[in-house]
Amino acid sequence: MTSNSAFKPLEGLLVLDFAQFLSGPSAALRLADLGARVIKVERPDGGDLCRRLYVSNLELDGDSTLFHSINRNKESISANLKNPDDLKLIRTLIEKADVMIQNFRPGVMERIGLHYDAVREWNPRLVYGEITGYGKTGPWADKPGQDLLVQSLSGLAWLNGNADQPPVPFGLSVADMFAGAHLVQGILACLVRRSVTGKGGLVEVSLLESILDFQFEVLTTHMNDGGKLPERSAVNNANAYLGAPYGIYETQDGYIALAMGSVVQLGQLLECEQLGAFHDPSSWFTHRDAIKAILKQHLIGRPTANWMARLEPADYWCADVLNWKQLLEHEAFHHLNMTQQTVNGSGAMLTTTRCPIRIDGNLLLSPVGAPKIGEHNDKIHAEVL
Repeated sequence: MTSNSAFKPLEGLLVLDFAQFLSGPSAALRLADLGARVIKVERPDGGDLCRRLYVSNLELDGDSTLFHSINRNKESISANLKNPDDLKLIRTLIEKADVMIQNFRPGVMERIGLHYDAVREWNPRLVYGEITGYGKTGPWADKPGQDLLVQSLSGLAWLNGNADQPPVPFGLSVADMFAGAHLVQGILACLVRRSVTGKGGLVEVSLLESILDFQFEVLTTHMNDGGKLPERSAVNNANAYLGAPYGIYETQDGYIALAMGSVVQLGQLLECEQLGAFHDPSSWFTHRDAIKAILKQHLIGRPTANWMARLEPADYWCADVLNWKQLLEHEAFHHLNMTQQTVNGSGAMLTTTRCPIRIDGNLLLSPVGAPKIGEHNDKIHAEVL
């Protein structure tokens, strides 16, 4: 089924997005997907710094495609928050808003006078969401809240890669994206509470806390294992706490991913007699590298499809390892209807992903592209004045 605004659950809510880059704007984007009206508040001179943050040389209508992907389905008003007249206008918007989101460094909004303790006096029903890098207090509070830095400090980068490799960061801004998702969860919870009490609230999220929560399984194991550090596999590491065959292996024409499963059964299915020696399940961890080394040598001998044809009928957990071109051409991807096209006010078109949530069987789609800086000034001023 396609999108229908009548069923979107946040229809009628007003969200003010003061945030920049990825974490805060991604939270505002998800609220927009769920039906809220989102107004992006930007500086007149350049706007959101993400407009000029390029993940490649690709741009659209003068702004980075990164900006367009995160800020679709929003309106934009330009305002100099140090200008008393602009600040007066913004205050009027805040008084009408349901949600306000910001991700400035600690102290910035306090200096402007738009911190939570100030704005809740204007609008007690407001749900105020803020994202910091490491929290507002403590020895790291003033460090730059940047994704790679957070991955590095959190232990996440150290956990990736083979035992003989240096720390390997994710190829995505995972701290930003998880922080944005956690902020949405907190905002929605406060909105539910507000429906009962009539009062708003403050939702605080940090990149570091979000990425620590992302690691809750392995951190819990570490904290209850006498502080022993996990040992990454020297061969095709994928999870430091899981035994063989867990990992990705090269084949004759590509790669294959093997998840949890019996090493003995795997040896039988692959006709790899050497694996039969590891009949004790405890050995699948203690002899992890030896087993993986055998698999590494064996699997490269035939194409991926050959191995998949043996493993899938036996319900052995495995998968092809696809690049994006292969994925986007696959029937399973097309079945999801995971992409949509947006068009901005200048007519520039962007193919991007849709919201991954379905409600009552409906997809949450919107053709509205990202706005130009201050594109909706006249409209919003007319509503406010």
